[in-house]
Amino acid sequence: MNYICVECKSTFPLESHKWKCDCGGLLNLEYEKKLIDFNITSSSRNHSLWKYIDALPFNEEDVWQDVTMGEGDTPLIKLAENLYAKAEYYMPTLSFKDRGVAVLIAMAKKLGIDRVVADSSGNAGSSIAAFGARAGIQCDIFVADSTSDKKIKQIEAHGAVIHKIPGTREDVANAAIAMVEETNLFYASHIYNPLFWEGTKTYVYEIYEQMDGQLPEAFIIPVGNGTLLMGAYIALQELLENGQIDKMPKILAVQATACAPIQKAFVDGSTVVDSVENKGTLAEGIAIAAPARGAEILKAVRATDGDIITITDEETSEARKELARKGVYVEITAAVNYAAYSRYIEKYPDLKNQKVVLPLCGAGIKSN
Repeated sequence: MNYICVECKSTFPLESHKWKCDCGGLLNLEYEKKLIDFNITSSSRNHSLWKYIDALPFNEEDVWQDVTMGEGDTPLIKLAENLYAKAEYYMPTLSFKDRGVAVLIAMAKKLGIDRVVADSSGNAGSSIAAFGARAGIQCDIFVADSTSDKKIKQIEAHGAVIHKIPGTREDVANAAIAMVEETNLFYASHIYNPLFWEGTKTYVYEIYEQMDGQLPEAFIIPVGNGTLLMGAYIALQELLENGQIDKMPKILAVQATACAPIQKAFVDGSTVVDSVENKGTLAEGIAIAAPARGAEILKAVRATDGDIITITDEETSEARKELARKGVYVEITAAVNYAAYSRYIEKYPDLKNQKVVLPLCGAGIKSN
């Protein structure tokens, strides 16, 4: 198992603590995976993402057993005819980030790492702090000083050291990277470390299983740094290559109107994403002005014949209220996905007659 550079194809062992290649390229992961037998997983008494161990970079009797808190196996909620929401707020730290963090921190423990650095808009930091505490790993979490107080308190509760950084989300990342480069600590980044996607890809596995060996015609996925989207795309590729599906569902991405660099690049027909000004948005979880994986996100969306749209704060706020009236209380950023569904069926009327799944990424109590 190695990291592999997306640019020059150089490889590095996981023990190297590399978070990018010497050439500056980003890293992906390469290892031998086994075919998932969904007949077995669907009847497994293990009701967590670890029942897909054959497609994860661990074996059955590995350190993950000392780290897991039962993350995964979240329910599908029917919101309307043909529209389903996956309730990711059922996770141990109340957000989908637990999928990726569980895998990332389990590997850090396996590598004998006792201290990690991470940066976050809130949810990833909460998750890393929680799983780090469980694994006996000290965590330094960098966040913007404007981050939700509730998320800050959740991080603090798990004993992590919090570094509040003034400025943009990019300023926060740069501060974390500076510490990593100065100390050579393990960078537990949900953006740069591809181990994270090995966890988020289980989102698609579960939907495939919950829909009796089928997938929806489209996935609506929120995009900031794209960690859920990249994991979903990896799973779709695996299922297609293994003959378990015969075509790719569309990935219909969504960004906040006030901070939408990937959508702009998509509309412009570009293959790279230029940074934009973050004009400020309620959807803090996807307010990423300079996404490091922008080019890979564009490639994934286009490979599925997908699309990217933007949603205003007003649309997001109204969508959050509508979800609450359906009994579903989500954090503000998560409501972007429900708002996007209305916009997408306006743009593609046939979509209303097709199955669509969107994630409810975090619990309502995470937002102020």
